[in-house]
Amino acid sequence: MLKFSEKIRSITSEPLRALDLKILQVNVGYLCNMTCKHCHVSGGPARTEIMKEETADQVIRVLKGNPFETLDITGGAPEMNPSFRMLVTEARQAVRHVMVRTNLTVFFEEGKEELLEYYRDWNIDLIASLPYYFEDNVDRMRGNGVFKKSIDALRRLNSIGYGRESSGLRLDLVYNPPGMFLAPPQYALEADYKRELQKRFGITFNHLYAFANMPIGRFRDFLARTGGLEKYKEKLVSAFNPATLDGIMCRHLLSVGWDGTLHDCDFNLALGLATDADNPKHITRFDYGALLQRKINIGEHCYGCTAGQGSS
Repeated sequence: MLKFSEKIRSITSEPLRALDLKILQVNVGYLCNMTCKHCHVSGGPARTEIMKEETADQVIRVLKGNPFETLDITGGAPEMNPSFRMLVTEARQAVRHVMVRTNLTVFFEEGKEELLEYYRDWNIDLIASLPYYFEDNVDRMRGNGVFKKSIDALRRLNSIGYGRESSGLRLDLVYNPPGMFLAPPQYALEADYKRELQKRFGITFNHLYAFANMPIGRFRDFLARTGGLEKYKEKLVSAFNPATLDGIMCRHLLSVGWDGTLHDCDFNLALGLATDADNPKHITRFDYGALLQRKINIGEHCYGCTAGQGSS
């Protein structure tokens, strides 16, 4: 298999570098109320890695002190972190755009029921996981009963304005393939989702993102157990699309780990790959100018973001 670094060198003489730095992505920990089969950080109820209050405070200082436009909060289930609301509220008060990656089922956890109104009141963009629009597919990937909870959550979000064009409350969904194949064209899949969810459940949403499953974390373990790891990696390599390189996430954001470490993306974070040797490695040593021009730390998993239509 051709190394990703060699593939990049075959296209350009320059290493892959950041193009801008508009988004500060923060992974507040791997604690989650679910154990999805495709989770790249292997999140779950037993995970103890969680961002502490002092690290969250440092995130807000960096956000306010630099020209970031967006705070992108992820996990695990980010809503389960005790500092979650502080991060959201402080960012919004600083007039930053905030997006949260939610699994939808967290709204049914004890003490989380009022999150829907909280999101509405602070005008938070939601990116919600819904791997497909059929119950069997979703429950096989995410657990029994998850689909019904997800549909219920989406209906509640619609009822307070989310996903309706005139409301200004943005609700996007995420599709993940149920196995070792690539997503179909995003525009066609979005049309299918909108038709089926509206017809069957009266649900509306703004946009669909179709992501490839990364061969890391829990999905990698599944591939290894079933003997499909090398075959899937080869599929990603053969589907490499150079047109995706300008849009991949690592060239437009910086990812902060639950422990304050700095990474080029959430996938590098999951693999323990910090920023390149010449760049700050921790948020306490943050340097916007240096990180704005940084060389991206790449690996073979990067084929997952550059296969087919891309996954960023």
